[in-house]
Amino acid sequence: MLRCATSAIALAFLLVAFVSCPGIASPASQRATIDRSGVLSTRDGLTLKVIADEGSIRIVPLDRGASPVVRYSVHVETDLRGNQAQQILDRYSVTAKTTLSGVEIVGALPPQPPHGAQFSVHFEIAVPANYNLDINTEVGDIETMDIGGTAILVTQGGNIRAMRIGRPGMQRVAYGKPVAKLVTEGGHIQVGDVFGDISAFTAGGHIVTGNISGEANLHTGGGHIHAAGLGGRAELVTEGGNISVGKAKKFVSVKTGGGQIDFGEVDGSVHAQTGGGGIRILYVAGPMEVESNQGSICLTRVASSVRAATGDGTITAWISPEAQPSGAVHLAGASQLSSGSGDIIVYLPRNLAANIETIVETGGEKQVEADPALAMNFNNTGGMVKGWAAFNGGGAPLLLKTTAGRIKLQFLDSQTDLRDSLIREQKKRLEEIVPIPPVGGPETGTAPLPPAMPGGPEIEYTWTRRFELQFLGGIREDSDVFQSHITSAPHPLYPLSARKGGVEGRVRLQVRLNQDGKVQVEKVVEGSEPSLVDAAIAAVKQWRGKPAWMNGKKVDVISTVTVDFKLR
Repeated sequence: MLRCATSAIALAFLLVAFVSCPGIASPASQRATIDRSGVLSTRDGLTLKVIADEGSIRIVPLDRGASPVVRYSVHVETDLRGNQAQQILDRYSVTAKTTLSGVEIVGALPPQPPHGAQFSVHFEIAVPANYNLDINTEVGDIETMDIGGTAILVTQGGNIRAMRIGRPGMQRVAYGKPVAKLVTEGGHIQVGDVFGDISAFTAGGHIVTGNISGEANLHTGGGHIHAAGLGGRAELVTEGGNISVGKAKKFVSVKTGGGQIDFGEVDGSVHAQTGGGGIRILYVAGPMEVESNQGSICLTRVASSVRAATGDGTITAWISPEAQPSGAVHLAGASQLSSGSGDIIVYLPRNLAANIETIVETGGEKQVEADPALAMNFNNTGGMVKGWAAFNGGGAPLLLKTTAGRIKLQFLDSQTDLRDSLIREQKKRLEEIVPIPPVGGPETGTAPLPPAMPGGPEIEYTWTRRFELQFLGGIREDSDVFQSHITSAPHPLYPLSARKGGVEGRVRLQVRLNQDGKVQVEKVVEGSEPSLVDAAIAAVKQWRGKPAWMNGKKVDVISTVTVDFKLR
């Protein structure tokens, strides 16, 4: 009897081993190739060290429940021809050995290859789920799926893409070292959630991260930086790109040579500086210090002391500290908003207790517009106008100063629609991910997806899901959930030759449910009997299902399917 079953397996993360068989490519490709592979026994929690003078490197975790081994394959291509190609490829060196700390793999090109010869090298390595990584390639991209250990990923010029790094509690395991250290001399860096500290540097590419539970140190020579969430202290620096942070729990320092700075909600404090762009912040619970040489500053909720300065831009701020038991609200300390030629617009709560002072250096008293309930006093001396008021008995000083702009003071309830609109726009802006080309190929996933089909299951629109969509071109689901999408699943035919020979076995396939409802077989994950594999593939290709959709758009779904061939 034939039984088809699915099993919950992490998708797209398993390695299909290559057979070691050097050979000359077909005339159509005009490239000679060689493959090297091997398996080394190990135990979980150790370290994989890879050193390559050239080559892209992809790391995947072993299947759940699999014996702890390191399984590797290396594919090498060259544009050389004939016997010369064969001799050079045979001299490509792959050394793999077990060590006290784990497994070490070294790949090296021939010491003196022919002048002008081109090589392409690709490593694919499967490791235990909680293995640590120490990867270094001189030329090539690095890609890792979910890794439960620490990760040091270094490339001289390629991109780095990693999904989740670490696991809960990793900060204690890492002993003060970053859980993730990512370095490239010019490529982009994209990483999902990190359970611990992270250090990332690129000489010029973008940096995009998911939620970082520990401290973050992100530096780029000119690209953009986007962090979904920061759990510890953070320093983000770019020489000219934009910086955006969704949420932060502690002190965050950001600096850009001229880009835009965007923040969502910050439970700690903020220091932000840009050489020319604007600054927009939804909410900061602690002290805030922001500075732009020319751009505008918009602060939709200031809950503590604030210092904001811009050379020529406008400053718009809603002051709204937490209410005290007495009913009054107070700023935590002295605050100052200053602009060179720009305007300053401030909205205050009616129960704020503060000493308010305004200064307009040129332009006269008409440059200040204040709600009459503030009872401002003015003094005009030589064209400089000073205004002051001890509002609700006075409190921490709030100084507003502009050289040639205007100052406007109103209450919070006078422009609620404007504030709500700005908050919605900022939240939408922070959801946008910096587009980064995928590892090993041109940029994908940026074109609009077709409208959703009625009846397809909806997937929650989260950072992780958006990251998967951009990283994999689809959404991952466990195989039992994947079955809920399937509407037609013909059973495979048991091959006659296998039945007569009493052959039984299991075939596991990685599959993709496309947006047109068809199921595509991407690779064989498990299965050694060719006739059973062919039968399973033929059947699954006939499956049909309802495409999933996310945020109103159809998306591919990636999973695994297991077929058990058993005789009565």
